[in-house]
Amino acid sequence: MDADGEHIGYSGVAFAPLLMVAQRLYISRCADLSRSPNADSSSNPVCPQAMIRLSRLVPLMLASLALAAPLCAQTSDRVRIDHFAIDRTEVTIGQFRAVARATNLTTAAEREGGGFEYAGGWTRRAGWTYASPQGQSGAENEPATHVTWHEAARYCAHLGGRLPTFAEWKLAAYTEARNAPADGFVKGRTYAYPVGDDPAGMNNNRRAHVAVGTTKRGVNGLFDMGANVWEWIADRRGADALTAGGSWWYGPAQARADGAQWKAADFYAVYIGFRCAYDVAG
Repeated sequence: MDADGEHIGYSGVAFAPLLMVAQRLYISRCADLSRSPNADSSSNPVCPQAMIRLSRLVPLMLASLALAAPLCAQTSDRVRIDHFAIDRTEVTIGQFRAVARATNLTTAAEREGGGFEYAGGWTRRAGWTYASPQGQSGAENEPATHVTWHEAARYCAHLGGRLPTFAEWKLAAYTEARNAPADGFVKGRTYAYPVGDDPAGMNNNRRAHVAVGTTKRGVNGLFDMGANVWEWIADRRGADALTAGGSWWYGPAQARADGAQWKAADFYAVYIGFRCAYDVAG
């Protein structure tokens, strides 16, 4: 955590060069010992065997780190707000794909022929899924959409998190909590929109979502708490679940705190995504 409670993460792949350097240094040291004028075949019997074991182990360790990298990336950018932390951005296609593969998750949109778009009524679009949000393959850093509340909750649980409650989401979206805020925000102040008192900078383009982290950085250093895509919230009302923040299809009004909307928890559409929250001790 940094001074403002932001989690500074890292990728396991960053250790790969260190492992390779360690291997080379160890082999070099063993070679020096074998060239010593006082060395004989039994002067360092452990070294040759250790070299063999290390040469076999390093590729396996590198492969393991490569496989773990997508999941490590999920924990690399969270912002602490009071008793919880929240993802700085909406969950991306790449992040969701990694967890879906690790947990054998097939979304309802994939099973049932595609997700929904509103075009004079809810219309199913063949082939529209989290990986192909508007029928074409999406970039890894686009938000994952066409995901139900249940699928979003399952994703968060796999990473040790959960969907944020509306109280948590609202606090993170509108009230600045950092000790040293950037971008002109003031600690303790509550703003009308997640990007400040003016909605400028949110993605309300009425065409499509944009990649995460590319719009105006908002309150608490979070991105797209307003617009881009609706976000599933933990709060339930029978078979319905709350969504907040509005989306690219709407105007700024839905990005205000009173713009949250209830939707069927098993629904999935082109402009509904999510981000996770995490309990923080202390």
